[in-house]
Amino acid sequence: MKLYHTSKVEIQTPDIHHGRRNADFGPGFYLTPEKEFACRWAGKNAVINIYELDTTDLDIHTFKRDHDWFRYIFDNRNAKDTVAADIVIGPIANDTIYDTLGILTSGLISDEDALRLLMLGPEYTQVAIKSERATGRLKWLGAEIQADNGKYAALLKEEQEAYRAQFDSEIEKIAEKM
Repeated sequence: MKLYHTSKVEIQTPDIHHGRRNADFGPGFYLTPEKEFACRWAGKNAVINIYELDTTDLDIHTFKRDHDWFRYIFDNRNAKDTVAADIVIGPIANDTIYDTLGILTSGLISDEDALRLLMLGPEYTQVAIKSERATGRLKWLGAEIQADNGKYAALLKEEQEAYRAQFDSEIEKIAEKM
């Protein structure tokens, strides 16, 4: 499996213990199999680290955009990692990448409404390396510097505007029910 990680530096030896504890899939080293997604969010002069992951004999848990995925994300954001696996694969929760002000995990809206909001927008895949065993199977292939982000910046801006319009429309519907 070929994977990408965006950073300010080359990361030849990832550390699963460094970084956010309350991310979508809990502690771990986060990557994506989608190079264009990594580039889109990289910014100018970012380093796109490229890896290859040998998944042989690893315990992999895969999520789809559904209630189980939502529950797992919500639990992790409250520091309750409930899945023991070497690797967790599934959709990125768009509320973090599009900055929706914490509305989805605020407790102000129902789980059903929060899940509906999380289903908005494009679906990008994240791969969380959760164990030292899996880290040992992750081979760094090299890195690329993203010097000019003009193409990706334009795509990102367009995508963010479309997401925000969808999100605002759905929030208005939720507010009308309250």
